[in-house]
Amino acid sequence: MDYALKVVGIGEVLWDMLPQGRQLGGAPANFAYHVSQFGFQGTIVSAVGNDALGNDVINQIESHRIASQISIVDYPTGIVDVTLDDKGIPSYKIVENGAWDNIPFNDELQTLASQTIAACFGTLAQRNILSRKTIRRFIESLPATCLKVFDINLRQHYYDSEIIEWSLLHCNILKLNNEELIELKGMYDAMSLDDDAFCIKLQRLYNLKIVILTRGENGSSVYYENEINFEPTPTVEIVDTVGAGDSFTAAFLASLLKGKTIIEAHRQAVETSALTCTKKGGAFF
Repeated sequence: MDYALKVVGIGEVLWDMLPQGRQLGGAPANFAYHVSQFGFQGTIVSAVGNDALGNDVINQIESHRIASQISIVDYPTGIVDVTLDDKGIPSYKIVENGAWDNIPFNDELQTLASQTIAACFGTLAQRNILSRKTIRRFIESLPATCLKVFDINLRQHYYDSEIIEWSLLHCNILKLNNEELIELKGMYDAMSLDDDAFCIKLQRLYNLKIVILTRGENGSSVYYENEINFEPTPTVEIVDTVGAGDSFTAAFLASLLKGKTIIEAHRQAVETSALTCTKKGGAFF
């Protein structure tokens, strides 16, 4: 592993309270874990409380040998109550004003930004002003050559048009799923456009290198330059889909960083995501 090649997931780290037990989660944490499996220094940037759950977060991250910059703050460690339907699809009840809503910016984060070759962020951890300011300052501090993935990850009511607009203006790769696509179409008054046309519109409007659209069992498409690459979803025995999207993002990005083509990166992402769906609890297995 080359520890000079730092790939950052910044935002929420929390405990998913799953039916089968407590599982460390949060999209940035899942992303950083999977990136580390591809030989990069996946680094989690977040915050936990000065409590037992926070200590357990740090111990779990260290036990998996994942790098992190986790601040300890005067707010409780984040938790999410997760329920699964009969197809293994999760729904979430996210406790508000947790530690990851209050991530401070510090000199260590400024230094990390200068060493980062790729980063992933979403909307959820921008719901509170302190973490939103920290995430934005970090993203704005990244080198010009850095790959910046906006994995939109819409959850409940924890986003608005300003958060989405800022994020689209400050990323060069956008990833979204079919449900999030419908939400964005509504925001842009574009319900009449088909999926391909709308993704191409976003790509051109925000000068994005790549747009990734995942559709669950109906496959995924990657839009780049003037090309569209479609990959079917492999048929696997699904345990649950927690963390599948995060593993997709990590595998895709890691493959690009290794010099793979977009088509090769897409195929690797699809295979990795399918494997994640056969495991309990998503990332940390």
